[in-house]
Amino acid sequence: MYIAFLLMALGIHYLVRSGLNYWLVTENIWPEVQGRHDAFGFNHIIAVVLGELYVIGLTSSIKFTADFLYERNQNQRLKALQYKTELKYLRAQIQPHFFFNTLNNIYALTMQKSSEASDVVLKLSDIMKYIIYDASKKSVSLLQEINYIDNYIELEKVRFGYKVTSEISITGNVDEVQVPPLLFLPFIENSFKHGLYSGSDMNLTVSFEKNKEELVFVSKNTFDEETVPKSKGGIGLKNIERRLQLLYDKDYVLYIAVENNEFIVVLKIPVQ
Repeated sequence: MYIAFLLMALGIHYLVRSGLNYWLVTENIWPEVQGRHDAFGFNHIIAVVLGELYVIGLTSSIKFTADFLYERNQNQRLKALQYKTELKYLRAQIQPHFFFNTLNNIYALTMQKSSEASDVVLKLSDIMKYIIYDASKKSVSLLQEINYIDNYIELEKVRFGYKVTSEISITGNVDEVQVPPLLFLPFIENSFKHGLYSGSDMNLTVSFEKNKEELVFVSKNTFDEETVPKSKGGIGLKNIERRLQLLYDKDYVLYIAVENNEFIVVLKIPVQ
């Protein structure tokens, strides 16, 4: 259909342009050619059509380039909006019952006049400050993120007590490493949701290793796959992968597996 309309438009254009020039201006409508050529002949038609196709090609390339740049800018804006939306979604995924249970624990500790109450309040305050203020930034220091994870784990320990043991290790110089906020928390949260589902004890180890070109995050927790319903899931791993793709495109490695009753997560991202 496009070709048919194009040929029809070129034919009408030729008749109007050459006809008006021939009848109103001069009968010699092709003075630039050598030798004698009749008006409205095949050669003249081909010459005019080729010239118009050149103009159409030039203007079309300008239009397509403008459309491409517009679409690219739109996609970039949509990606930025999607990143912000997913970040807000992840912030909202910090379960309300986590804060509710923590407040209940604080109440119980104050009733017992326990010295732990003030520490729990301080850790909860740090978490809320991080979520409200720091999590809205494009990136935060890795040490901030680790401190946030540590506070989160310690508050979960208040809930579950002796059932949870944990260890966080850091290898390499991470003082100046920047990471997107709340990048690692979903894995930690899933560890508590799945690792303690059966009611058994859980051992959680978390490590951060900085190499020359990448940061390696590893999380391992004891896990009984048979006791966890397939439908339960916390923050979905698909949502986590979408965020990683948005942040790093294909420049990351995410490995998730269950080995020897351990749930293992390995995430490698470029060092910023």
